[in-house]
Amino acid sequence: MRKTFDDLVAEANSVSVDGWDFSWLEGRATEERPPWGYQRVMADRMAGATASLDLQTGGGEVLAGAEIIPPLAVATESWPPNLPVAAARLHPRGIVVVSDNDEPPLPFAGDAFDLVTSRHPLKAWWEEVYRVLAPGGTYLSQQVGPASVFELVEFFLGPQPVEVRRGRHWDDAVAEATTAGLEVVELQTAYLKTEFLDIGAVIYFLRKVIWMVPGFTVESYVEKLRELHAIIERDGKFTATTTRFLIEARKPLA
Repeated sequence: MRKTFDDLVAEANSVSVDGWDFSWLEGRATEERPPWGYQRVMADRMAGATASLDLQTGGGEVLAGAEIIPPLAVATESWPPNLPVAAARLHPRGIVVVSDNDEPPLPFAGDAFDLVTSRHPLKAWWEEVYRVLAPGGTYLSQQVGPASVFELVEFFLGPQPVEVRRGRHWDDAVAEATTAGLEVVELQTAYLKTEFLDIGAVIYFLRKVIWMVPGFTVESYVEKLRELHAIIERDGKFTATTTRFLIEARKPLA
C-alpha cells in the first residue's frame, strides 16, 4: 500500500541522523556523483603519506574507505553525535579521532602532516591548513560549490540574495588558498543532479544537512512539506542541482 504523507513524515522524522551515512536514502533519492571519484583519489594520496589529518570527518565513512592508512593518522569532528560513530569506525584502523570545534586554531603543531584531507568541510580555514602542513605537503578536498541544492533551499526559504547564492564559489577557494601561501595544483568543478523521490527523503536530508534550511523542523514547515509532497506525487520526483569541486593544493618546500 502506498505510504501517506503522514506515514512518510513520521518515518523520516524518527530515524537517526547521526554519522554521515546516507544509506537510508537508497530508493528514496539519487545523487549524481562527481567524475573524479574523491574517495579513490583520497585513498591514493593516503597510500603515499606518512602523517595524515582528515578534517571534519563526519562519521568517518569516507576516510575508512582508504585501504592503506599512514603510520600517523588523525581525524577531527565537531558534531558530538558523530564522534562515537567516527571513533568506532576509525579506531580499529589506527586512526585517532579528535573532538574539535572547526575553528582556528587546529589543536596540532605546525608542519605536522604531509597530507590534509577534507570532504565537504563547512568552511576551509586555509591559514590553518597551511600551518599544519609540512613543507611539500598536500591538501586535498572535495567541497560543496555555489548555490548547491538551492532549488530545495529556495522552495522553503524563498529567493536568496546574490551574495548567498555565490557563496562557496571555487574561484574564492582558489584565491583564499593562494593568499594563505598554498599553490593550487588542481581544480575540477561539476554541476550534478539530485532527485528526491518522496517527501521523507527531503525531511531526512534537511534534518541531517542542518545548514541547508537552518532551524528546520517538520512542525515549522509542515505546510511547505505538504506542498512539496503534492509536487513529488504529481511529477514523481523533485530535482535540484548539486555543485561540487575538487581542489588540491601544496605547501611550497621553501
